Amino acid sequence: MPPRSPSPAAPAGSVGSRVRRVAVIAAPPVSMFNLAIPEMLFGKVEIDGGPGYETVICAPDPGPVTTSGGLDLVVPHGLEAVEGADTVILAGSGAYEDPDPRVLDVLRASAAGGKRIASICTGAFALAEAGLLDGRAATTYWAYRPLLAARHPAVDLQDDVLFVQDGPVLTSSGYAAGIDLCLHVIRTDHGAAVANTVARLALVAPVRPGGQTQFTQTPLPPERGASFADTRAWAMEHLDEPLGLTDLARHAGVSVRTLSRRFHAETGVSPLQWLLHQRVERAKELLETTSLAMDQVARASGLGTADSLRRHLLRRTGLTPSAYRSSFSRLVLRLTPGAETE
Repeated sequence: MPPRSPSPAAPAGSVGSRVRRVAVIAAPPVSMFNLAIPEMLFGKVEIDGGPGYETVICAPDPGPVTTSGGLDLVVPHGLEAVEGADTVILAGSGAYEDPDPRVLDVLRASAAGGKRIASICTGAFALAEAGLLDGRAATTYWAYRPLLAARHPAVDLQDDVLFVQDGPVLTSSGYAAGIDLCLHVIRTDHGAAVANTVARLALVAPVRPGGQTQFTQTPLPPERGASFADTRAWAMEHLDEPLGLTDLARHAGVSVRTLSRRFHAETGVSPLQWLLHQRVERAKELLETTSLAMDQVARASGLGTADSLRRHLLRRTGLTPSAYRSSFSRLVLRLTPGAETE
């Protein structure tokens, strides 16, 4: 997918300064799994001893809402709950081909008001019907992508990705990809360290980026195998070392050619692209959670020099290392002289 211009970064000091409100729209028949993902993940975010998010579930008609499994779920809030939200998430619905007009009106009003809007699974159909995906990169559950493409040809539909962010609009493919989308939102709002903590609490993979976005680096499709899982785990423990293709191939017990071919088949990217992504993620977490000088962060993450760190972080986040640290650090830093040098 071609790179997109990064969204404006949050001003320094603004991240985590208040509780963010997330409104999740349950349009019947809604998927209970998709509906549970935002509440589960956003509810685990704690910033400065308090909640990072307030999550409210709402529906076009408050009261019993039919789920895709045939059960009724009681939703006490109507669509007016969206008005005070910073982020609006539309959970997947079995009525994807005929979205509720009231939901479409709320989505259009939310977009006009500058809210961040996201969909999980077939929720992308309502976003497209509301006109919010025209000319934007987007995705949905793989089985429904041909139908979405046929119904809405103006959408720049992406194949084989977990999620996509294009400006303030995010879409994810099916089921567990909604977890990746919500973790990306948390990472964007509060940084990699907070998102990784939430992932550990939820017992899910912390970093499975799926689209070219502000704080997501290489677009990585879902992994299709685990034959090199041990080698990837080993590499994660040695990111500060000058690893190359030969080192990875030696650990995996295969030739460099075999490693490159099978690694790409499993992850969707080359071994060196995967390494670079993991090193930038490590650097981001070190910037957030330590007071290490920039050259120390660069060495500890395997990026080499402070100049290299600055170049890669700027390219992938639009922020310099010191700006990233200022926006996302959870520490009161006591930097040594020269620590701000980039």
